[in-house]
Amino acid sequence: MVETAESRTAEMQGRSWKDRVLQAFRSMMMARTFEEKLTSLYRGGKIQGGVYLGRGQEALSAALAHSLRDGDVFAPLIRDTGGRIGFGEDVKDALRTYLGSPLGPMRARDGNVHRGNPKRGYLPMMSHLGSMIPVVNGVLVARRMRGINGTVGATTIGDGGTSTGAFHEGLNQAAVEKLPLVLVVVNNQYAYSTPTSRQFACADLVDKAVGYGVDGRSLDGTNLEKCLEVLGDATERAREGHGPQLVVASLLRLCGHGEHDDAHYVDPQLKASPLGRDCLEVAESALLEKGWSDAVSLERWREEMREHVESAIATVQREPSPDPYREDWTALASRHLCEPYSESEG
Repeated sequence: MVETAESRTAEMQGRSWKDRVLQAFRSMMMARTFEEKLTSLYRGGKIQGGVYLGRGQEALSAALAHSLRDGDVFAPLIRDTGGRIGFGEDVKDALRTYLGSPLGPMRARDGNVHRGNPKRGYLPMMSHLGSMIPVVNGVLVARRMRGINGTVGATTIGDGGTSTGAFHEGLNQAAVEKLPLVLVVVNNQYAYSTPTSRQFACADLVDKAVGYGVDGRSLDGTNLEKCLEVLGDATERAREGHGPQLVVASLLRLCGHGEHDDAHYVDPQLKASPLGRDCLEVAESALLEKGWSDAVSLERWREEMREHVESAIATVQREPSPDPYREDWTALASRHLCEPYSESEG
């Protein structure tokens, strides 16, 4: 059930297109199953902080992760559960961060979306407003200086995030340095509640690629196979030395900005348009139409994933809470630099 970086690389190198689609679809399905439980836990008062769902974005996010290989860098954002799972995140570790278990990767020290494993190239998010672009750039520059070639760095950003200085500076730096960056812009039509008409004047966000001197392409973010095709090509072009790749995906966020938001501002006409399609339902229909799966198999997968998530919740809820009196609060990576504390100095 849990994919590793090694299995993802094998998938990219040796599996058929059908197998790649099915693997990405399973990541989408697990993401939806997991986030449905997060909603229940949040409404039941079990989660501190916000919950931001990727409903409607799972195809794009999962496709990006499944286009990467072992050794690549991935910096997911708040709606990238599909990508996190596709990149190998353990559901238990995700739950540990949401429920505040000190056994999780962030040791119960940070917000629930700020989680990752940098040693594996899975970067914890600092902010969804462009900040991860220069962070990924920094990793790629460091690898270049160490003589490490053939790896790609990928991150996502919302349409509203393209209006920030970090987006401009990060993409401009990547272009000048010709870094193997894949930057996916999720145009979900709203920056929180601000429509795209109040965010940018260009006809399409992909038009910005020309100004930065990078490759740009657009795609339908509700179509899993199109996402896999375009993102697969973009990651390989970046890997082959063609510089940054800007991919703009159009879709609609099928929920509020967070679980605290009822999304009353979303235009009903957008919901009824092709942008409002549920990517999971679109992918299911395609699998059935092509005979790549059947209704019985799909339901069996759903049940397996429900059981996996329920088991993970049961495990994590039995784990101890963090003890502030035993926590030294030093940075995990630099604990050896911490000066010994004496009670007499307190």
